[in-house]
Amino acid sequence: MSKKILMLVGDFAEDYEVMVPFQALLAVGHTVHAVCPGKKQGEKVRTAIHDFEGDQTYTEKRGHDFTLNATFDDVRPEQYDALMIAGGRAPEYLRLNETLLGVVRHFFQERKPVAAICHGPQILTAAGVLRGRRVSAYPAVAPEVKLAGAEYAEIGIDQAVTDGNLVTAPAWPAHPAWIAQFLAVLGTRIMHEQPAGAAR
Repeated sequence: MSKKILMLVGDFAEDYEVMVPFQALLAVGHTVHAVCPGKKQGEKVRTAIHDFEGDQTYTEKRGHDFTLNATFDDVRPEQYDALMIAGGRAPEYLRLNETLLGVVRHFFQERKPVAAICHGPQILTAAGVLRGRRVSAYPAVAPEVKLAGAEYAEIGIDQAVTDGNLVTAPAWPAHPAWIAQFLAVLGTRIMHEQPAGAAR
């Protein structure tokens, strides 16, 4: 059954963490509205590519422009079944928006599915919704997760963790696990059918 999913993005969100889950959720039949405070449908956010190249922290390069397909000011959270939060540098400023934090709290109050990756949990800590939860995030965000009253999940960079309605992961290498676990929480069933005329 198709779900309506709200996706929070912003300037210099991580390129993969915007593009890949957005397209994956569309591919399995869900509706995804990607929004950014202060921007309207048809406007763009700039993304950044964060890579792991042997340094003590990630490196950052300019990514693609991503076109928003909905307007943040039009968002009514009660009209959405689930929430997804991309990582990158965007969460550090998005969490300063009180309206956005109110939207996030709605999904937790109503126990709707929520997925956050990398620095995305910075928004969840600011919203005050993590106490008592088991949460993954980019390791540099671990102190914030702990100060918010959550258990920081020590998992591999390609792994994800589900705690009730919440699915989190440390970074984009975890996409296969993170997206699969989010689809499970959504109740998504993927049926593989052989296209007509396809070779067997």
